[in-house]
Amino acid sequence: MPIAFLRRTRPAAVLLVLGAAAYSAWVLEAVLATGLDPLRTYVSELAASDQPFGGLFRSTDLVAGLLILAGALLALAGYRPRTRWDVTGWAALALFGAATAADSRLPMSCATTADAACAAREAAGLVPLTHAAHTWSSSVASTAAVVGVVALTVAARRRGRPSPLARFGPVLAAAEVAATVWTLSSIAAFEAGHGTWLLGAGQRLQVLIAVLWLVVLAWSVAREKVYA
Repeated sequence: MPIAFLRRTRPAAVLLVLGAAAYSAWVLEAVLATGLDPLRTYVSELAASDQPFGGLFRSTDLVAGLLILAGALLALAGYRPRTRWDVTGWAALALFGAATAADSRLPMSCATTADAACAAREAAGLVPLTHAAHTWSSSVASTAAVVGVVALTVAARRRGRPSPLARFGPVLAAAEVAATVWTLSSIAAFEAGHGTWLLGAGQRLQVLIAVLWLVVLAWSVAREKVYA
């Protein structure tokens, strides 16, 4: 086993697994008195400035983003041979990590789906700049995650070698796209005043699938001897 493989592959895989674990911190809402309905509220609202455990969830988002960013950059630097799918996927995953870290520094000021007054302030443009910017950073993170999931899954399949990502990636990628469509439809319904359409459930499913995919990706990275 090449020394470079030991030096680069395992650290990248470890970083991705640790990032996935930190990105799963939202499950703590099952035991913490957050006061938010997980079926109807944004995951990001757990980290809002006015929430009792906002500091905790902002910290875990920051750690998750930085770990995933580092893992993706390390993998991208050492990956051989590289196809357009590989470069696109790893670059998108790095962008996802960076945007997730940015999310933690640009928190929502309040929970729009649970607080009518907060929603009214947001609609009137009376929320802090960080709250408004959070929408953009979250959109970038969500888009980059889907691109990364799809591109790296396609790359694994096209290599023609058995790997966990080639085996399980297609199902997870399809589920991630479906959960993202559900989330976006729910957001559109909420913003149009038609309720949340179980927005929280859709977004939590989206995040859960992304976490599972990251673990499968890390598993594949640790096994594949494709690093220079």
